[in-house]
Amino acid sequence: MPPMLEGIRTASIIFNPYAGGGHARRPQQLAEAQKILAAAGIDADLRPTEGPGHAGEIAAQAVAEGRQLIIVCGGDGTLNEVVNGIPGCNVPVALLPAGTANILAKELRIPWNIPRAAALIPKGTLKRIALGVISSPIGNGVGAKASASPRYFICCGGAGADGAIVHALDPAIKLRTGVLAYWMEGFKQLIRYKFPRFRVTSGDRDIPATLIIVGRTKKYGGPFSITRGADLFADEFELAVFSTQSALRYMFYLPMCWLNLLHKLKDVHFVKTKSCVCKPENLGPIYAQVDGEPEQKLPVEFKIVPNALTLVVPEFSA
Repeated sequence: MPPMLEGIRTASIIFNPYAGGGHARRPQQLAEAQKILAAAGIDADLRPTEGPGHAGEIAAQAVAEGRQLIIVCGGDGTLNEVVNGIPGCNVPVALLPAGTANILAKELRIPWNIPRAAALIPKGTLKRIALGVISSPIGNGVGAKASASPRYFICCGGAGADGAIVHALDPAIKLRTGVLAYWMEGFKQLIRYKFPRFRVTSGDRDIPATLIIVGRTKKYGGPFSITRGADLFADEFELAVFSTQSALRYMFYLPMCWLNLLHKLKDVHFVKTKSCVCKPENLGPIYAQVDGEPEQKLPVEFKIVPNALTLVVPEFSA
């Protein structure tokens, strides 16, 4: 049986005041979460972020001070910053969903209610999981030496069409409209984006692509499940590789995705792997993203890093 949270007496709640558009009741909800955790014997202080990248710095400082648990109150972006602030650390991480997409919360069935989510933490179990990492490969093929500045991710990465959406997204519009901003930008990109081709190489497979989803979770943005064979607790990705350059074909993918029928289409390839390299076929930028945040241009390599994070998992998700 996975270990429980016995012996954990101190925690830091790192919260993004603007996650999910902010909320007038957020201070009250956080105070209630503190009381719930205190009743379980966990003294949790509050540490607000002040801007992009700050959550990782706060997490590293909290760990250095000896806090025994890091609780992230925010969305997938805030969680991603924390993970990158304490890579390989043994201090467990828990989640209070308060963001735009909240993919991990959906995957673990954590309620989108801060006090209710807080009540699950003391009853949760600790699981050591793998993370994904994205970097720029030096050389050719999977396993090539990677350049500096790798970035870890929990839920999903991608390149091509979704990278273009994330890179074009206006943060101010995202702050005001939440997940609707992704939909609005997505429809804009259907008209503007030229769907340039790149190559996805994994093992002995080489697949032409205009979009790749690199899944650690079954859930994707919004209501969709794309990499339905992915397993957060397994040391591998499931890749979904789309090859079409037709905007109309991508429109057809939407209802097929909604109906969970993508696996039946011959022009969508699903691959289980521990690593893959994405290299552009032509000049011109093709962008990547991880956990809904903009990343570098191709070429990139996605790899699994085993035994990389201790996650607090609700007992019904363990």
